[in-house]
Amino acid sequence: MWCYRGGSISAEPRINDRIRVPEVRLVGPSGEQVGIVPLAKALELAQEYDLDLVEVAATARPPVCKLMDYGKFKYESAMKAREARKNQAHTVIKEMKLRPKIDPHDYDTKKGHVVRFLKQGDKVKITIMFRGREQSRPELGYRLLQRLASDVEDLGFVESNPKQDGRNMIMVLGPHKKKTEAMAEAREAQAARKAEAKANPGKSQNAADDEITEAPAEEITEAPAEASAEA
Repeated sequence: MWCYRGGSISAEPRINDRIRVPEVRLVGPSGEQVGIVPLAKALELAQEYDLDLVEVAATARPPVCKLMDYGKFKYESAMKAREARKNQAHTVIKEMKLRPKIDPHDYDTKKGHVVRFLKQGDKVKITIMFRGREQSRPELGYRLLQRLASDVEDLGFVESNPKQDGRNMIMVLGPHKKKTEAMAEAREAQAARKAEAKANPGKSQNAADDEITEAPAEEITEAPAEASAEA
């Protein structure tokens, strides 16, 4: 009676002398079909080419093996996986909080943050906070949310309509631009800035100083994972 005693099962393919079959369907170094050959012959060819015999299709009958540099193959596979993770897009929901009777300047500042989030391809949760007697005037919050949605309609759309949630009214804006597109554009812009900085180091430094000076303090100290600000 067979009994499995635990332990991890390797996901690595069998190579060289770990292959335990009488014959294999062999693929050459350049992808050419060699045909079905005895395992001993396949191992001999691998030694002649100074390559590894790698089992690439273990469930085939007979198993398919290929002559390759297995160390180089593993390295290239790891680099591809790393690049794929780097380019993977994660949906992020930012949050912006406003008051029903927000000051015009504060509104412009908050709207600027919403615009930036939408350009980055992120969703934005807009929360209107009511206090005291403001709770009896929900239409103030509703009109403010409608105004904000109208002001950024070229960048985003209303994904979740305004709804009352206790003392708050919530609306969610979704970006027109996909996260992957926003990331690609950001990388292109960064590459362009680096090229400009290399061509005009003095001018680029002055521009960077101006950008830091003009950036709102709230934006500079904003946490990267989530942005939340109260009017």
